[in-house]
Amino acid sequence: MGVWEIVGMVVGVGAACVVVAAIAFKVWFKKTTGMCRSTRRLDGLTAMVTGANSGIGLETAKELARRGARVLLACRDPVKGQQALVAVRVAATAGATVELLSLDLASLESVRACASKVLATEQRLDILVNNAGGLYFGTKPTIDGLFPEIQVNHLGSFLLTLLLIDLMKKSAPSRVIFVSTLLHRFVSMNPEHLEYTRARQLFKWQVHCVSKLASVVTAKELARRLKDTGVTVNSLHPGITRTNVFRSLPFCGGPLVNLFTSIFCKTPLEGAQTSIYLAASEEVEGISGHYYSDCKEARMSSQAFDWTLAKAVWKKSENLVGLRDDERPVLAV
Repeated sequence: MGVWEIVGMVVGVGAACVVVAAIAFKVWFKKTTGMCRSTRRLDGLTAMVTGANSGIGLETAKELARRGARVLLACRDPVKGQQALVAVRVAATAGATVELLSLDLASLESVRACASKVLATEQRLDILVNNAGGLYFGTKPTIDGLFPEIQVNHLGSFLLTLLLIDLMKKSAPSRVIFVSTLLHRFVSMNPEHLEYTRARQLFKWQVHCVSKLASVVTAKELARRLKDTGVTVNSLHPGITRTNVFRSLPFCGGPLVNLFTSIFCKTPLEGAQTSIYLAASEEVEGISGHYYSDCKEARMSSQAFDWTLAKAVWKKSENLVGLRDDERPVLAV
């Protein structure tokens, strides 16, 4: 047997081992991916999902509509929003209704306009899924003078939630859900990082992690302030999911990367399971201030338990979004 034949055989065996390992991992991954087992119906309830035009948000909205809820799709892109509206209406069961709202979290004016429309047209709001977010590599400030990723991933959702929280209190028991990421545990933050000038000094990955940590810290603090109101607040890690956000990364293109993500990443429906679980499951009724992954409680950053930090992040967020006295809900302090 020649040298090249031996090399070819070794390469072939190695490739076969890689394929077998990949298949074994995929089987294990599927078996360990958390799925929402609850079949609870949501008839008569109203749910709002931000970023519902694609990916995790779209799958979440479709499932809530399947369970009979009235679903409000809050989307930035009107064309994709219309496409999502059709898809969710197709998925909806008898009694469910679906409406499209315009929401651009990169514009505080848009956030306020969206909230105003909800307050003017809806009698109740039982579920709010703050799903919209992304990876924004530009550093140009938004129209509000804020760092894009900080505004879209944290400040916009913070403002929207505060503007709608009184309606949710009237609709209690109700649920607020913040979609974050495991990456929130890999950074330390102080409230000044939310400011444009300070965010620009961070590495790009740090900005993303800070924005997601701020979301988790805010969720836990809001849960504390809403104690005994009937409104629960929880956050979650959806898992690494094949969404438009993931594919927007500069290195995420080509057949090899697509093969990798098909093996090691969740589908959007799988990524939506924990959001659906927190929105619908009886198991989390009355549970607030927790963080979940794969439909079970997970460990959040120790900074989420820092009450002094939480109050400072809250105050800084109020200042950055320009929260007015007439917009401020009645909450514990």
